[in-house]
Amino acid sequence: MIPSLQKFGDRSWTQDKLERIRKYLVAYSRIMERRPFRYAYIDGFAGTGYHELARKKTRGESLFQEFEDAEVAAFLDGSARIALQVEPRFHKYIFIEKSRKKTAELDKLRGDFPDRAADIDIKKADANVFLQKLCLESSWRNHRAVLFIDPFGTQLTWKTVEAIGKTKAIDTWILFPVSAVNRLLKRDGEIPLTWKRRLDKMFGDANWFNVFFPQDRAAVLFDNDQGIRRKTATMESIGEYFNQRLASAFAGVAPNPYTLRNSKGAPLFLLCFAAANPNAVKPAIRIAQDILKRDPSPTLFPTTE
Repeated sequence: MIPSLQKFGDRSWTQDKLERIRKYLVAYSRIMERRPFRYAYIDGFAGTGYHELARKKTRGESLFQEFEDAEVAAFLDGSARIALQVEPRFHKYIFIEKSRKKTAELDKLRGDFPDRAADIDIKKADANVFLQKLCLESSWRNHRAVLFIDPFGTQLTWKTVEAIGKTKAIDTWILFPVSAVNRLLKRDGEIPLTWKRRLDKMFGDANWFNVFFPQDRAAVLFDNDQGIRRKTATMESIGEYFNQRLASAFAGVAPNPYTLRNSKGAPLFLLCFAAANPNAVKPAIRIAQDILKRDPSPTLFPTTE
């Protein structure tokens, strides 16, 4: 079960979550430094790489309004810079971003990290398309990677998730937008077709509808004996369902995703972890579980491969 939604205390949640990512990257790179693999850090939907946000005002309420929060943007944009600061260093850094403006900002990282500049690869591309191609067409026999995916809204597709899992080589952190998904699940079940298709692509099939809107046969009136649909989904059950879906595509997943809230205490995301390598899944999950705890202070360097 996913832990209850908790308060973060006085510390900035942005710093808190970036610190969790940093801890895993340090643990990972220290382990891999002793292994005969080339290993990379990959950032899907990389953003600008900086702790800054040019906030744009929009008319009305956005379906994905959580991404307009300055603290959220600080977390999303900080991951690339965190990875470049990690020692021991990664052999390669791949930052994927569709926006031309943001890729230009990411390019400035080369000047900030001149000793890593030659190994920074910035891809102006659709993250789903690029990641699927990278996963399916690359040889992973002698390569490993850590991937951080922080999609805008429900952009990440299940086809991409499956491709990552099939590599059996990529440890993956996913920022799952549980609040945005919950907003798409209208209480009466009358969900617009475009929203349904978006959720189908994200979860990989349409069964989410039966899970989140089970039939209520006790309330049958004139609905051809099919039963009336009522929303039973909660933030926790949505997160649990996504984690179960991840488990079907990866060798293992951390059972304790971490709930991220904004400064007002509203839940926004789940920080989820999945390991693709079946030969290293136990230590990888153990490290991630420790880091996902409220005050992680784990022994981060068990033997793995």
